[in-house]
Parts: sequence; structure tokens; C-alpha cells
Amino acid sequence: MKVILMIPLFLFVLIQAGGAERVNEAVEEAHSVLWDKFIGNDGLIHDFVGEIPTPEDCKLGRPNAIGWWSPIENGPMFTGSYLVAICERARRSGIEADRKKARHLAGGLLKVASVSDVPGFIARGMGTDGKCHYPLGSQDQTHPWFYGLHAYATSGISTPEERAEVVAKMTEVAEALQKLDWKCPGDGAFKGETRGDFKMFRHHGAVMYLGILRAMYDVTDDKIWLERYRTAMNERSPQSGLTRLEICAAGYPYDRDQIKNIDNSLLWIYVSSQGSLAQLAEWGETEAIRAQYRAGLEINARGAMAVIDRFRKFDNNDTKVFGHARWREGYHAWFPQKTQNDAERMAQAGDREKLGTRKPYETHLMRNPLAAAAMIGLAGFEEGFGTVQAAISHYDYTKLYMAELFFAEVAFFALPEGTTSAKAE
Repeated sequence: MKVILMIPLFLFVLIQAGGAERVNEAVEEAHSVLWDKFIGNDGLIHDFVGEIPTPEDCKLGRPNAIGWWSPIENGPMFTGSYLVAICERARRSGIEADRKKARHLAGGLLKVASVSDVPGFIARGMGTDGKCHYPLGSQDQTHPWFYGLHAYATSGISTPEERAEVVAKMTEVAEALQKLDWKCPGDGAFKGETRGDFKMFRHHGAVMYLGILRAMYDVTDDKIWLERYRTAMNERSPQSGLTRLEICAAGYPYDRDQIKNIDNSLLWIYVSSQGSLAQLAEWGETEAIRAQYRAGLEINARGAMAVIDRFRKFDNNDTKVFGHARWREGYHAWFPQKTQNDAERMAQAGDREKLGTRKPYETHLMRNPLAAAAMIGLAGFEEGFGTVQAAISHYDYTKLYMAELFFAEVAFFALPEGTTSAKAE
């Protein structure tokens, strides 16, 4: 005989309240840890706590010329995505301290676009002198830069003068990229080269490219950006024959032939593009266009739902070694890098024994699940909200080594305000 357990309404409310309290506590813990450990005086999120590269390191390319595996590897990528969440946090709280934090992050993003004389160059971060930087950026660094500053410029947090400064810098970078046919320029020894192409026909790139163009129209009201957006939206891939709009609708599975192991390891690089995809869905000029963008959002959210539960395998008492904090020891076999291929080879020359196994542990069981949570929240995918809250609540953030714990806040502030679920239990 099947027994149906009836939960009294008052008890259900208490369950929800208890779950919400734990989620809120977890988010506040993540917030505190992030600001205490990972956000520098430069206004950027550092990947981990470790020695900041010197001007000599940046010039020679240590640990490599791309800056991979250094504490300043992903400054604009992380900070831009996080700034969107902080702007929403400040809106909900109304607290000046949160608004001040948003200004600090926006200042960091302005700095990374101002340390080079190469138009359109977005540095990954700054070294010990507050100016030196690695010579190679990427579209994965540049799109979140726009994404975060757009949120700040439209948040009401900035003064008119601050907003004008932000929009001017966004326009400067966007116009420079337009002249470069939307390829990301290099600096230093790689000046004249590029790394990253926004016009490549991937879901990842299509969303980022369209998102930047449409965001530029949003902050400038200059119709040239709207015209560029409409043109780009309808351009077709020479390989698949799909328009960029149709590629957006296909979701990240469209990229699997070009980018391997997305579901299990690389959802983190899709978080800011998922945020832009949600914006594009709101900005869509017709219901047919909005439906295409929403289709991509749902496909991405369902893909994230398939892997988010791996957070349950993360042991908060794990004691694996995070040797990446001592990156000089872990990448000691340095050699001169004259090409980007050299730099990539250098990046693979780590001493696995010294680097330890904690980073891949956090990558697979913390970074990817929390990125999945963010993608579900950004999509407004209600059936996943309880699992998102459960994921946020699972971790002891004081014991984490990697700054990607910020995805917990991204996920939380992507959820509708006041969201609670008994499933978060």
C-alpha cells in the first residue's frame, strides 16, 4: 500500500524558511571569503592566493606568456561576471558598502583596459607594480569586461561622471575591436598578433559578439551599434549555414565538436555568455527572436542540470595539496616563448608532483557545479532552483583555494529575489 505523507502547511513554511536561512548564510560566507582572500587592492578577483607576478615575470612570460596558472590569470573574466551579481546585491540591500564594492570592481575593470597603449587590449590583470601585465588576453577575458561594466553603467550606482567614464572606455574598446574585425589584440612581444575571435561561429562566440554589440547600443543609444547587432545576428556560418541567432538557439552543445568536455569541465567559461543570452532574450525585438534566445537558455540550463549534482561528491574535509599557490616551484622549467604555441607548451610543463591534485578536485567538484548553478539561475530555469540552492549551501567556503567560489553569488543573485525551496534541504 502506498502511503502519502501529508506535511502540514506551517511545517512546510518552516522547512522553506530553514532552507532559505542556510542558503543566505552560505552566500554571506562565500562573499566574506571572496573579499577577504581573493579580491585585490587593484579591484580584480585573483584566481588564488599566491605570489603576484613581477614586471620581469610578465616580460619574460613566467609561468607562461599567456598568464595561465598565475594568480592574475582571469581578472576581467571573473571580475566582470561577478560585478553583475554585486550590482544586483547592492540593489537588493540598498547598503552603501555594497555600492562601494561595485565601484571598486568597476575601477579594476577600467584599469585593465588602461595599462596598454594597444587599442582594444584588455589585460588579464596587473603585476606587482600595478601596471605590468601578460601580453595575451582573449575573448573570454574581454566579453565579461563588457558584461560587467554594462551592468555597472546601468545600475544607478555610478555618478553621472563615473558612468560617462565607463561608457567612454567601453566605446573606445569596442571601436578598436571593430577596426580589428573583432579579434582581440596582443601586447608586448606579441603586439600585432591576436588571440581570440568574436566572429567565430560558435555558440559561445555568437552570444558574446551579439551581447557586446547590443549592450553598446543600450549604453550609448547610438544606432550604429544596433545596426551592427542586427547585421551580425543574421550572418550565416559558412560551415553549418546557421545564422548567429540560430546558433544562439542551439545552445552550447553546438560547440562540442570544437570545445571538448564542456559539460564536465568547462561550463565556467559559459557563465558570462549565459548572462548575455538572458539579456538578449529581454532585448529581442520580436517574439520570434526572443523565443530563439530563450531556447538556447533552456538548452544550456538543462545541460547544467545534468551535471550540477556532482557538488554532492565534494568533501569539505578533503586535504589534497593545492601546489598551484607556489606556482614558481610548480612551473620552474621555464624557456623563452617566441610564439603563442611556445606559450601553450610552456603552460603544459608543470611539475605534477609539486602542483598536487587539489586544483583538479575543486575544478570538477566545485567550479563546474557552481558554474552550472549560475547558468541555471541566469536562465530562470525554475525546476532547477532548489538544486541551485542546495549546491550553494553545500560548501565550506573557508576551506576553498580557488576564487571560482564567486559563482555561488552569481547563481544566488541570478535567482528571483526571495526564492526559497524545500528542495534546498
